[in-house]
Amino acid sequence: MLKRRTLLTTAALGTLPLAVPSAFAQANKSAMVLGMTLEPPGLDPTANAAAAIGEIVLYNIMETLTKINPDGKVTPLLAESWEISPDLRTYTFKLRKGVKFSNGEPFNAQTVKFAFDRAGSEKSTNKDKRTFANLSTQVADEHTVVLINKEIDPDLPFLLGQPTAVIVEPKSADNNATQPVGTGPYTLQNWVKGSSLVLAAWDGFRNPSAIKLKRVTFRFISDSAAQATALLAGDVDAFPRIGTRVVPQFKANPQFQVILGGSRAKTILAINNKKKPLDDVRVRRAILAAIDRKAVIAGAADGFGAPIGSHYVPDAPGYVDTTGVNPFDPEKAKKLLAEAGVKTPLELTMTVPPPPYARQGSEVIAAMLAKVGINVKIQNVEWAQWLSNTYGGPHNYDLSIVSHVEPFDLVNYTRPDYYWGYQSKQFDTVYDKIKSTGSEAERNKLLGEAQKILAQDAANGFLFQPQFPTVAKKGVKGLWTAMPIFCNDLSTMSW
Repeated sequence: MLKRRTLLTTAALGTLPLAVPSAFAQANKSAMVLGMTLEPPGLDPTANAAAAIGEIVLYNIMETLTKINPDGKVTPLLAESWEISPDLRTYTFKLRKGVKFSNGEPFNAQTVKFAFDRAGSEKSTNKDKRTFANLSTQVADEHTVVLINKEIDPDLPFLLGQPTAVIVEPKSADNNATQPVGTGPYTLQNWVKGSSLVLAAWDGFRNPSAIKLKRVTFRFISDSAAQATALLAGDVDAFPRIGTRVVPQFKANPQFQVILGGSRAKTILAINNKKKPLDDVRVRRAILAAIDRKAVIAGAADGFGAPIGSHYVPDAPGYVDTTGVNPFDPEKAKKLLAEAGVKTPLELTMTVPPPPYARQGSEVIAAMLAKVGINVKIQNVEWAQWLSNTYGGPHNYDLSIVSHVEPFDLVNYTRPDYYWGYQSKQFDTVYDKIKSTGSEAERNKLLGEAQKILAQDAANGFLFQPQFPTVAKKGVKGLWTAMPIFCNDLSTMSW
C-alpha cells in the first residue's frame, strides 16, 4: 500500500426533551451528546453539498475505501490496501472481506463500482462529480477494484476518504437522505427535525466491541450563546466547531477542555460574478479594497483565523501569499468604482446563512463597504434556504459569506454554473495542467499560478482561514485535535 501524507494546516437552534444529560452519560459510559451549529438538510453526502451531512454520517453510518485522520494521513478503511501504478493513473484496491451493509447486503467490488459509477453519472448531483466521472471502475474479482483515472491526481486516496466517496448500497441508495444505509458502526435511530438526531451502535458491525459509545445524540444549536448555555447546563457533552465568541468563558473553567483545531477551510465573501455590476472586475476589486481582513477576523471569528488572498490556505502544498494583490485601500476602492462608471451609492444585498462567523462578519463588512459608497442590505436566511436559492437553483444573490471546508476545491472555479459564476479560460488551462502533471514541483508551481489568477480576477472576496475551536467536558476522549475535513469520528470517542 502506498501511503501519501497530505499537508494540512490548523479548520438551528433546538431543544431536546429526550437528550441524555451529561452526568448520566458519564455514569454509564455508553452515551454522549454532541452539539452541531447546523442541521443537515438530509443524510446523503453524495447528493448534497452541505458539510453538516458528513459531520454525522462519515465513518459513522457510511464508510469509504480510505480514511482521513486528524493529522491528514490517509489509512485503509473498507480497502485493506492499495497500489498505484508508476504513471499515477491506475489504482488497485484490495477490499476488506466479510463486510455487510446495515440492511444485510454484502459489501464487495460490485458495490464499489456501483457507488463510483453513480457518483460520476450524468444525473449525479455529487459535488465531486468530476472526480468520479474521470474514473473507470473495473471489477478484477470479488474483493479487488481497479480505478483508472483520466487525470493524474496524487491526492485521489485522500479524496476517496471524503463524504462524497462513501460506498452506497444499490438497493437503498435512493433513500439515503432520510434512511441512510452503510457499513459503519452506527445506524439512524431517530431524527426530530429542527432539534436533534440520534445514532445507535449497530450490533451487526464487523467489530462491535471496538465501539465504546452505544448511543450518540446530535443537538442542533446555531446561536453561540445558546451553545454555551447548553454546555454549562450539561445538556451537551462536546461541541466541535463551536461559535468562537463563547470560547474565552471556557478556557479557565476546570470542568471543560478547549481544543483549537486548524483546517483547510476558506471563509469568503462570495460574489455573484454574473450579476451587474459585479461582472466588472474593477467593481469586485473595489469591494476587496474596501475590506480590512484583520478587522473581519476580529469581528467575525473573534481573532481565530489567518488572512488569505485567494481560495487557498497557508501551509497547503503550493501555497503562495496573495494577500498583497488586493490590499485594504478604501481610497483605491472609490477610484475603481468611478473607473467602472458606478454611481454611488451602489445598492447590493448580502445573503447570510446562520453560522456565527457569517452573521457577525456581515455586519463588519457592510460597515466597511458603506464607507466607499456601497450600501449593503443584509438578508439573513436559514441554511436550507441558502442551499436552495444561493448555492443552488437560481443563484439569486449579490454577496454572501460562507466557509468552504473542502481541502481540494479549486475545481469549482472551472464550473461556470457554480454559484459564484466565475469563468476564466486562463484559469481553466492552468487547472487542466495541474491535473495532468506527475511532477510535485511543477504541480506546486501551477497551484501558485492558479491562486494568483483568482486573486487578480477578484473572483471572490477571500477573507480568512478559520481556526475551529472545540469545547468539551473534561471526561470526553478521542476528539479530533485538527480538522483536515469536517467529521465527528465516533469510533475514536469515549468517556
